[in-house]
Order: sequence, then C-alpha cells, then structure tokens
Amino acid sequence: MTKVELYDPTLRDGNHALGHRLGLEDISAYCRAVDACGLYCVEVGHGNGLGASSLQLGLAPHSDEAMLSTAREALQQTRLGIHAIPGFARIDHLHMAIEQGVDVLRIACHCTEADITARYIDFVKSRGAEAQGVLMMTHMASARTLLEQARLQVSYGADAIVLMDSAGAYMEQDAFEKVSLLAQELPVPIGFHGHNNLGLAVANSLSAVRAGARLLDGTINGLGAGAGNTPLEVLCAALMKLGLVDEARAFAMIVASEQSTDRIKSAQPHISAMNIVSGLYGVFSGFEKPVLKAAQQHGVAALDIYRVLGKRKVVAGQEDLIIEVAMNLAKAL
Repeated sequence: MTKVELYDPTLRDGNHALGHRLGLEDISAYCRAVDACGLYCVEVGHGNGLGASSLQLGLAPHSDEAMLSTAREALQQTRLGIHAIPGFARIDHLHMAIEQGVDVLRIACHCTEADITARYIDFVKSRGAEAQGVLMMTHMASARTLLEQARLQVSYGADAIVLMDSAGAYMEQDAFEKVSLLAQELPVPIGFHGHNNLGLAVANSLSAVRAGARLLDGTINGLGAGAGNTPLEVLCAALMKLGLVDEARAFAMIVASEQSTDRIKSAQPHISAMNIVSGLYGVFSGFEKPVLKAAQQHGVAALDIYRVLGKRKVVAGQEDLIIEVAMNLAKAL
C-alpha cells in the first residue's frame, strides 16, 4: 500500500449537519486546531458547495467569500479546498475562490455526468490551481461506467479523481472493485469519500486503500450529512495500525477531535433509522432534514418517502421532489 493523504471536508460536508449555519468563529477555530495535523487539505463552505446557499438547499449566514477568507487566514500549513457543483457554482465563483487563496478545487457531478465538469476543470487548470474531479452517488454506476466518466475528467485536466459514496450505500467489495479499477487504469491519484449510513465508512475507506486509493476523506467525529462521514480520528487510528499514519499524526487528530468547538460537537452524528434506510435505498445522505420536514408537514412516514426516492433514483439537487413524493403519499392515505 502506498502513502495515503487525508482530505478533511468537516467545514463543508459537516455543514449539512448544522443546517449550513456554520459560523466564522467555528471555521477559524477549527482551522487553527487542525493546521498542524498533517492533513492534505481542509475543505470549507456550504454543504452543497460554492454558490449553493439558497432557499431550496439552505441559506448560509455568511458568504462563500467570507468563509474562505476566514479559513485562509487561519490555515498556515494546510491547503484550503472547495467543492463546486456546476449549476450551483459558476465560473466566477471559482475565480473568487482562487483569489481568496483556495489551493484545491474539487469539481463535482453526478457519477454519469462528467461532461458538465469540462469547462470548470479547464478554468481551474488555466489559473494554475489543483483540480480534482469528483463523481458523486457512485453506488448508482458500475466500475466500468465510473472509469469511463473518470477518464473524461482526466482528459479535461483533473489532477485526481474522487469517488463519493454519497448515500452511504457501499459495501467493502464495492469500494475495492471500483477504486481498484480506476487505480489500475488512470494516471492520477484516486480518492474515496465515505458516508456511514450502514456503519461501514471506515471499513470501506480501508478497503479503498487496499485497492490503491491514495486520498481519503474524513471529518472530525464523523460530522456530515445523514449518518455522517468517515470519522477522521478513527480513520487515522486504523491507518496507524496499518503503518500508513504515524503515531504523532494519529494522536494529533484524536486531540483535535476533543478540541472541536461546542457548535461542532452539538451535531454529533448517529446512525438513525432514516440513515439506515437512506443507505439501503441509495438516497443522498443530505436529504435527511428535508425528508423529515416533509414527512411532518404532510403526515406521512419518512421511511416511505425514502423508499420512493430510492426507486425513483433521485439525486442531490432534486430536493423539490421530496415534497412531491410526500404530497403523493399523503393523497394515497
């Protein structure tokens, strides 16, 4: 197994768990706490990335620019990253991020729509920044399809490819099969981003490493959408046992997890019935709060909403369909 780098989206994916309401003081404090932990990058922003603050997806109390400038000031040793989904993010958002000192720009799309990332990746590379191609909801595509999509992003200039198990639907064999094919066939590093809906985020991450992944995502205490992400401090401990992270680095992350701000600690994830069903049916982890809200408003079971969303293969960005599903279920009562 080769050296593994750790990518930390606590201040972006973790923002889902806080209703996208993360404060500037939390961003600053967290960045200072983990700056010396040897992370590859700390990612910051609205849960759905650049330009995503909206009534539909959740309004953030601070602009992307304010969040990024706050993080950049606090990070002295660690790269700063962002997540950008074309459609939410525009090219001018990428320009602003680079002007604010962002080093790593992840350009993300649904796992079968890599072509929409071409202009964005090209722009990032033309500005001399690092571009990582991200394929989301990858449980919905075969390993061969993911390879085809990843090849497109590499052809656009992506410096790495990250597979996201956005619904927490992977089993260990899924992580191994999909990562190993890409690692064997592509000339760039492969990353893996896990969610913990079925309690397998750490196991899947280790399986990805065995398959050749060189970049692993994790958040402090697992903070993130739904059941949360791969808990970074636990992942570091497991990687230490494999000889891939040294003791000092692992303990630095463990200490940082204890020093998180009260606001971050207030949203510790747990695997609820909703999260389990989300993983079983392959529904985006970030749907938990809007599903629960729609279920309450329309007097229907949240589990039934998840079941229908899974059958319809609804993906992130289609939050309006949650209400439609809830209304249809209510009519059928």
